Amino acid sequence: MTAISQPTLIFDLDGTLVDTAPDLLGAMNAVLTQQGRQPVDPETLRHMVGFGAASLIRQAMAATGDPVAEDRLPKLVDDFVVHYGAHIADASVPFPGVIETLTALKTQDVKMGVLTNKPHELALPLLDALDLSKFFGAIHGAGRFSYVKPDPRVFHHVVEELTGDPNAPALMIGDSTTDAKTARAANVPVILLSYGYTPDPVETLGADAVTGDFRDIPALARKLMKV
Repeated sequence: MTAISQPTLIFDLDGTLVDTAPDLLGAMNAVLTQQGRQPVDPETLRHMVGFGAASLIRQAMAATGDPVAEDRLPKLVDDFVVHYGAHIADASVPFPGVIETLTALKTQDVKMGVLTNKPHELALPLLDALDLSKFFGAIHGAGRFSYVKPDPRVFHHVVEELTGDPNAPALMIGDSTTDAKTARAANVPVILLSYGYTPDPVETLGADAVTGDFRDIPALARKLMKV
């Protein structure tokens, strides 16, 4: 694999690096059951992921009955976080090709970071549990700042932490419209993985490249950044 001198690679987490759907499903259904609702099925859950815990709960509650009242949402988020945190990696696994590709990129001293809307206090233990934290020089989850993806400021924060320059050449790698919008707002290229959690066909989201194989990332990054 040819070394990438540039750019810095910024990865989404859920649906991009790790298949977290099984454990998210368990936590979400625990909350729904507690509220007297029917559980959601795995396919429905996959299309709700990627916008943060509050959004996930809003969608799941609306799909199983009356929408949740906003004044009840903080308690439900807390319940979800507690359950999910206790089962953070029971069934979650890196997608095929992730470990071997990150290992190769790390060997080549490619700067890599994680930018996710998963709460920061959940993103860190998940990556630790799967022995993935070692690949990344910066990990930013929701809560580190008052804004999240697709606000481009969080993207530039990660790049700055990795390189010292918020505007250093960088590339977003994700699976959803949120990741595509983040890249566009930050004026950087974006690669989307087609195996992720987006409810919309990934080919319709305006990515610079789409692939179903994580191992394609280095070659696609070189092509997009012309390095």
